[in-house]
Amino acid sequence: MKALITPPFIRQSDSVTKIMADVLFALLPCCVMAWVAFGWTPVIVILVACGSAVLTELLFFRLCSCFGFGNTDAVADGSSLVTGTLLACTLAPFTPLYVVAFGGVMAVLFGKLLHGGLGRNRFNPALVGREFMTVFFPAVMTSGAIWYNEEAVKFSSLNVLHNEFFDALIFKGSGAVGEYSPLLLVLGGLYLLLRNRISWHIPTALTVTFTLLFVAVSQGDYSFSLGGVLLGAIYMATDMPSSASTRTGQIYYGAMIGAVAVLCIACDVQHAYMSYAILLLNAFVVPINWVFRTRVWGEKVHWPQRLVQGAGLTLAILGAAWGLTWLHAKDWMIHLILLYIVWSIGGFIFRQFRPDAAAP
Repeated sequence: MKALITPPFIRQSDSVTKIMADVLFALLPCCVMAWVAFGWTPVIVILVACGSAVLTELLFFRLCSCFGFGNTDAVADGSSLVTGTLLACTLAPFTPLYVVAFGGVMAVLFGKLLHGGLGRNRFNPALVGREFMTVFFPAVMTSGAIWYNEEAVKFSSLNVLHNEFFDALIFKGSGAVGEYSPLLLVLGGLYLLLRNRISWHIPTALTVTFTLLFVAVSQGDYSFSLGGVLLGAIYMATDMPSSASTRTGQIYYGAMIGAVAVLCIACDVQHAYMSYAILLLNAFVVPINWVFRTRVWGEKVHWPQRLVQGAGLTLAILGAAWGLTWLHAKDWMIHLILLYIVWSIGGFIFRQFRPDAAAP
């Protein structure tokens, strides 16, 4: 009788569901702080964003299964819950629920599903949903009424350390739903780092570059949300499918997000500077991975050529960033979104009907 030989493959009890559960766990304290600030109103915003995202994914795969492709089991991986939660964390606490539901649908549909599903998205789904909301509901998303409601305030600030700045790091009831506690955002990031869900390269490069450039260009006329920058750096820019893959590429990717965000602030982009910066760099991930590709064993790196390629890439990114701020100033972002819709639907149709198409 032959003995059963098991090859020494690496095995681990990890899964997409566990990764998503870790992200939700890291975000949970920040969601609790939203309840502390304004009660159930921001909590309902989170629930509506998550519910619309999950329902969209379920209905999409149900519809696809009627045509012989799709996998309804993919809904159970928890990725749509993470997308909905991250989307809600970028929104004002009093955003109308129908607009929130619209954002959840667009985030999952145009941010993930039409591009092939989990792991195939070119752009961060939550930020895609937010930009759809901004473009199609501009009056709502730019209204001051969605950011503050005096009657709903439960708790607005702390006075524990008797220092306004340090108390605000723990809690301050202003800004988007996920931005009320920079300290909890950082602690959640450390948890993800210890769980090996993210690496330090992107958040560190982003925050350091952003801080240095903001100090250099700021003349007292510009402002930013510390919680918003940390939320983007730790939870948005580190999205695995839409971020750089090599370590040096990740440092460059994070640094350029920080640089583009400061450029957006200097060009009077008030609330969407991190969204624009991250989405723009998402679009450049492929050339970033190519320029910062690892050295092939046995071959030398041609550093002058790499430097020229890196300089050209940097100029292209900064040029695209300037173009993005110009479109924003002209209120022409809707044209860019419409092109993105056509590209997403066209790509989905092409993938489904080509001979070697694989089921999503």
